[in-house]
Amino acid sequence: MKFSPRVVSLCVALSVFARIGPADEKAVNPQIAKIADEVSEDRIKAIIEKLVSFGTRNTMSDATDPAHGLGAARQWILDQFQSYNPKLQVRFDKYRVKKQGQRIFKRTPPASTEASTATGPATNDNPLSTTQNMTPADFEKNAALPAPGACDDGSGTAAVMELARVMSHYEFDKTLVFVAFAGEEQGLIGSTLQAAKAHKENVAIEAVLNNDIIGTDTSGNGRFGNTSVSVYSDETMDSPSQQLSRYAREIGERYVPSMKVNTIFMGDRLGRGGDHTPFQLEGYAAVRFSTPNEIYANQHHATDLLENMSVPYTAKVARMNGVVAASLALSPKPPVVMRIPPPPRAAAESTGATPPRRPTPTISRGKSGYDALLQWKASGPEDGIKGYTIVIRPTTSAYWEQEIYVGKATQYLMKDVSIDELKFGVKAIGVDGGESLVSPYVYPARLKTEIETIQ
Repeated sequence: MKFSPRVVSLCVALSVFARIGPADEKAVNPQIAKIADEVSEDRIKAIIEKLVSFGTRNTMSDATDPAHGLGAARQWILDQFQSYNPKLQVRFDKYRVKKQGQRIFKRTPPASTEASTATGPATNDNPLSTTQNMTPADFEKNAALPAPGACDDGSGTAAVMELARVMSHYEFDKTLVFVAFAGEEQGLIGSTLQAAKAHKENVAIEAVLNNDIIGTDTSGNGRFGNTSVSVYSDETMDSPSQQLSRYAREIGERYVPSMKVNTIFMGDRLGRGGDHTPFQLEGYAAVRFSTPNEIYANQHHATDLLENMSVPYTAKVARMNGVVAASLALSPKPPVVMRIPPPPRAAAESTGATPPRRPTPTISRGKSGYDALLQWKASGPEDGIKGYTIVIRPTTSAYWEQEIYVGKATQYLMKDVSIDELKFGVKAIGVDGGESLVSPYVYPARLKTEIETIQ
């Protein structure tokens, strides 16, 4: 989902951390709560039943058959998107992919189906693709074999389609894009092409919520749990994706208190991947929602059927996605906390005498050298911003533990607070209480240098 953020000068000294001001009361937006309430289990079940009826959604299946295979499935998905609301802009994004490797054994035109609503930038994504668990030599002859894909990933596709139906009847400040990707099982083909296109065209994407395998509440070893969902981000502390996972935890649990978010600071399940990964590689914040209770024996097999999954659990995860997406789409853009240095002079750049300088966070020790001075600016017009909140946590904590609401300021001074012992961030608060993603103060990794010596 894509999105974008204001500036009065204020300097306040405070040595005791506390949650003060409007941040005391975490706002609950009735519209967002209503979106969650309108997600229908019956509709999700009907969507999965229809997806299973196509027999397979393998990218290598016959794209011309009107009732079987990927071509029929993606046309039905497009037709459904178009039926939800005339305001939805729906299209196929088509690419001709060359024959390559063992899984793409012939030239093929994968097509991702996209529907968008409202105005601004944003992306919600989901895979649409299953294959049999077979050896490379079997791929071509078995491409049309039964691959119902009810949970992997009919569950994720159904959640996105149901959210498109519900959310297309609301207005947002930013654009929401609902995508069903093809070619995930063949190597994240559709999402890789889409992410590269977005990067090339400088599309502003604030968040990508990928849903893959969100349909089982009982694992293959019998473990049961229907009150939590795993959200995978990456392993880089305070990365954009980790901030998004923290946001998903806070907002999701606020609006759907019966569900908990397991934030997992890994790119995905060990050794595996999903359609959020290509967006991360292009620099976007992207996370994966997935069940903690997988049934590996059914994945990529003919036993991945509706009767072997839980529709109520899928609906719960869909509601979590809906409230997170809606909150982002109705909230201000994150503040800017990085100072981008000007490019070096052309002459110096051509000779290599002055290497480009790294971006630096706008945080310092203040005039005394022993304080924490935070500065920021809005990333856009200030209409709709009530103020800003500073967030703080120990370096060993996964979550922000303290908040200080500072009003409509552009800087804040904390007396006798060391910036070398804590993590800091700032978020924008909308006039209706909506919260932006946190912009953390993070120093880029030190560049490797070579020291010349004299022999």
